[in-house]
Amino acid sequence: MQYTVGEMAKRLGVAPSTLRYYDKEGLLPYVERSHGGIRMFKESDYEWLSIIECLKQSGLSIKEIRQYIDLCRQGDATISERLQLFVNRRRAVQQQMAQLQKTLDMLDYKLWFYQTSEAAGTTSIHDGQTVEDVPEAYREAFLHARGHGEN
Repeated sequence: MQYTVGEMAKRLGVAPSTLRYYDKEGLLPYVERSHGGIRMFKESDYEWLSIIECLKQSGLSIKEIRQYIDLCRQGDATISERLQLFVNRRRAVQQQMAQLQKTLDMLDYKLWFYQTSEAAGTTSIHDGQTVEDVPEAYREAFLHARGHGEN
């Protein structure tokens, strides 16, 4: 089965202009065109585009994705380089996730802080609070916030 730019974009959850941009940037060397020059995507292109989107979401630049594609086109001689790229990307995403978890923990703590303040009608309810006064789920964020003099 073949898909138009619009159909493939819808499957991927991206704008059609994104696919056109990828093509212009040389990220779609395998996409065929009709006699009229219209891009025609196959199922194998979906898999390729999914990898491109994954790499993009992991923080790779278009230039770095193009380098990955070049490695793929070179064949099995570049397997080790491609493996290392995914090892590095995985590590970077794990670090991003850890940072996002810290951010979420702080947001949860501040939600609790302001919910209890709102119920009491004042933020001074938290004055002199110790770590034992804070629900366990928010203690690390509490300590971090107090270490930086935040309220």
